[in-house]
Amino acid sequence: MRLCGQWTRRVGGFPSPRKLTLTWLTLLLSWSCPTLGKKKLYIGALFPMSGGWPGGQACLPSAQMALDLVNKRTDILPDYELELIYYDSMCDPGEATKLLYDLLYTEPIKIVLMPGCSSVSTLVAEAARMWNLIVLSYGSSSPALSNRQRFPTFFRTHPSATLHNPTRVQLFQKWKWTKIATIQQTTEVFTSTLDDLEQRVKEAGIEISVRQSFLTDPAVAVKNLKRQDARIIVGLFYETEARKVFCEVFKEKLYGKKYVWFLIGWYADNWFKIKDPSINCTVENMTEAVEGHVTTEIVMLNPETVRGASNLTSQEFLEQLMSRLGGKNPEETGGFQEAPLAYDAVWALALALNKTVEPLKAKGRRLEDFNYNNHDITAEIYRALNTSSFEGVSVSVVKCSGYKKIGYYDSTKGNLSWFGNDKWIGEYIQNSQPYLNNMTAVGCMLSLAAVFPLGIDGLHVHRVRFPVVCQKFSVKCSSQFRLWLLGLGFSLAYGSMFTKIWWVHTVFTKKDEKKDKRKHLEPWKLYATVGVLLGIDILSLMIWQIVDPLHITVEKFTREAPKGDLDVLIQPLLEHCSSEKMNTWLGVVYGYKGLLLLLGIFLAYETKSVSTEKINDHRAVGMAIYNVAVLCMITAPVTMILSSQQDASFAFASLAIVFSVYITLVVLFIPKMRRLITRGEWQSEQQETMKTGSSTNNNDEEKSRQLERENKELQKIIQEKEERVSELRNQLTERQALRSRRRLSGQNQNHSTPAPPASQNDPKSLLPPPGYPLPSSDNHSLPPSFSNSSNLYQPDGKIGRNNCHTSRLQLLYK
Repeated sequence: MRLCGQWTRRVGGFPSPRKLTLTWLTLLLSWSCPTLGKKKLYIGALFPMSGGWPGGQACLPSAQMALDLVNKRTDILPDYELELIYYDSMCDPGEATKLLYDLLYTEPIKIVLMPGCSSVSTLVAEAARMWNLIVLSYGSSSPALSNRQRFPTFFRTHPSATLHNPTRVQLFQKWKWTKIATIQQTTEVFTSTLDDLEQRVKEAGIEISVRQSFLTDPAVAVKNLKRQDARIIVGLFYETEARKVFCEVFKEKLYGKKYVWFLIGWYADNWFKIKDPSINCTVENMTEAVEGHVTTEIVMLNPETVRGASNLTSQEFLEQLMSRLGGKNPEETGGFQEAPLAYDAVWALALALNKTVEPLKAKGRRLEDFNYNNHDITAEIYRALNTSSFEGVSVSVVKCSGYKKIGYYDSTKGNLSWFGNDKWIGEYIQNSQPYLNNMTAVGCMLSLAAVFPLGIDGLHVHRVRFPVVCQKFSVKCSSQFRLWLLGLGFSLAYGSMFTKIWWVHTVFTKKDEKKDKRKHLEPWKLYATVGVLLGIDILSLMIWQIVDPLHITVEKFTREAPKGDLDVLIQPLLEHCSSEKMNTWLGVVYGYKGLLLLLGIFLAYETKSVSTEKINDHRAVGMAIYNVAVLCMITAPVTMILSSQQDASFAFASLAIVFSVYITLVVLFIPKMRRLITRGEWQSEQQETMKTGSSTNNNDEEKSRQLERENKELQKIIQEKEERVSELRNQLTERQALRSRRRLSGQNQNHSTPAPPASQNDPKSLLPPPGYPLPSSDNHSLPPSFSNSSNLYQPDGKIGRNNCHTSRLQLLYK
């Protein structure tokens, strides 16, 4: 047993009471030192617990939770213990300057710096290279921080704020807005974000007609927005300034149905309800002013139930975080959405440090040897962070109760989908092909209208006009009857549904090379298909009408004696609309439509497991096709059998038409009406699929095609790596040959003169592979200047985050 004091050894006999006490005291001390032998590595952190973005309120507990788990692991940094030394930066660069000085000039030495908000990270990252320090941020979104020349040792788990801009531009285009206005706080993060937005809207043909900025007081800027009649306004400012802005917005009445405000989504949910002595507006005033604003936020929490490097699912992470917060309301906790990023930042650092242990050991170095002049250790940490990729708890949607999600924008595919408002409803209905839906509705109405002429006979219509009712247009009422109504109604209603199913089946059962070509849906092709089906019906009915027109036929039944003592017999007669070759024509019509019904059933069955956003109601269409097919296949033969029983025949045919029509309308249109009434609270399967992070296509063949594509990409990467390995082997062979020649040369000269350094004969032979830091000797007198050697920290192009496997999570944004 290892003790915290000295070993106590008994020389002979029993120990004296004094010695016994010392022994037990020593044993007791041993249990209080479980981490004895572990060397501590210190992380200097700045968590903004207040100020413009009080993200430290949730990010600090999250980082501490990660540190506790890391320090308990035996497979990650087993000989080291990470310790966090942190201060409250208040998201203020001036305060951060003083705190950074304290971190750097107060023992112990910090191996990495972890700042929070962008303004502080900019200051820390710019100064860090003077102390040879890596900077890893969990909450910095400033686009300027992506500048590798300016910030050579900076990494972050929070993506750049410019990722908001594609979503904003998509919304502007969707709603056909051509002019917008902007108001920004004059800090670098918002200035650089606005520069990117200006470029994007210019490319999209959108004009920024009004630009306003402010430092601390937004009153004049808001008045100028009102004076210049700004309507669509993008606001870029911190949370504290947001309260000032919307207090002025309330005073200027720059809100309501005529105005749309776009804000950043990383404020606390109840940011406008927080008491702020710097404004003189009530909570009611602020609530009224912010009503209806739109926010964009980068998704941050992984929705999949997977256990990553920390062995926690995202849900378990949230539960543990809530426990650390002591039940504090997430809506009132700054940085709650960014907490997964802080958690993963600590894990990224721990895994990177763990990766450096062996390479440093091979060089005779150790992590505990780090100081602000030791370039080799910093280079190894940089390389490890630059190649970090692991499964974390971050990168997806955080659910919040104060806001309602209205849409989802996939920047990799450029897809904008709606969730819970009228605009999403419009997108949902648009993707169900509304013109085809209209055709279905018209066809159903025509079929329902055919019920009335089915019950008309000579008692209601004069014999001269009865044939017209049977087949042709009535000049007085200009409507179609019987065959025309049923034929055209069927072609419109069933034909439009059949077209949808046909297209879905055609696209998702094609070979890979053809599938991509067919996946772009061209609506005119759908309409043309319905037009062909409708044209076939019109042509066949016209030929039937011309060649063998319908006329009245009378069917006579057995004479019956009336009740009572009357010397007469009653001759029952039944009038039909018929033609000479009625059975032939009916056989042709029933055969053609029967094949369509059978094919529709087959296609509906084949596509039941397919999901596509282009026609998002094809499953409902399949159900409607089943209904129509079954009723038609039952009704047609039964009505032929009951043709001599006019009451039963009419009842059966009319009920079949009514039921099939109403079931079709209910299946197709009730879900759309429900979404409209509930304003999109019922999400479609497509959005549910996106929430779970899975593909929009659940078909096994589609997944196989995606895997094949990924396999080809991986093969290409492997080939590049193999070429690189071959090149390195050649370099190694040349180097060994060079050393052999030097050794032989030295032996020939009997060691009379020392061999010249290898670097003088072949400078390139000692250079490391491209992308890796150059070797340098320690300079203990002065800190190294990264401004003159920023190329030492250029990322390896072949190991960048774009080459990571799609199933892995690339955490570090440069």
